[in-house]
Amino acid sequence: MIEKRIIQDLRKNYKLKSLDQKEVDTNPFEQFSIWFEEAMKSELPEPNSMILATATKDGKPSARALLLKGFDEKGFIFYTNYESRKGRELEENNNASMLFFWVELERQIRLEGKVSKITPPESKKYFDTRPYKSRIGAWASNQSTVIENRFYIVKKFLKYFAKFHSRDIPLPPYWGGYILVPESFEFWQGRTNRLHDRVRYRLEGEKWIIERLSP
Repeated sequence: MIEKRIIQDLRKNYKLKSLDQKEVDTNPFEQFSIWFEEAMKSELPEPNSMILATATKDGKPSARALLLKGFDEKGFIFYTNYESRKGRELEENNNASMLFFWVELERQIRLEGKVSKITPPESKKYFDTRPYKSRIGAWASNQSTVIENRFYIVKKFLKYFAKFHSRDIPLPPYWGGYILVPESFEFWQGRTNRLHDRVRYRLEGEKWIIERLSP
């Protein structure tokens, strides 16, 4: 076991940049785009990786890492198996949050909002861009269900590989996209002495209210 003292002593003093609510874009989607573009230009590994948090109707939370696959002023899109744990939770409670953490830039962005499914044609359009074997994998995996061993899933993969070999792979009826429509954004910039900069956009009617939060 790692000693508790060693973990407690892990710390970093953030000092790369600052963030002021008077300097950010008035549109949170534009501010997200600015930071996301900087993350891509910094050549971070998978800058579109995020943590998606969902909850049951009773409020029991769960979180996992996913990849953002698109965003505009309509919302933020990701894809998954509708019958997975997150899919089941979103079916009964469509409140969710996303967290982007770019440690190299000492930044994070939190989004909170409601999630809904995108249309099957939109899902199919993205599905067709995926690597061939990833599309087969979507058919082979009943995501989040218990399986006895790896051989079981490999066998299913080979079954669908033979079935769809050299053919157009249809969109699985249980697989597709979701869009999160934000009701709030929080931009966090690490600062020295743990006096971090936090700027929140809060939707009030049709207007975004910009506020600074205490670190």
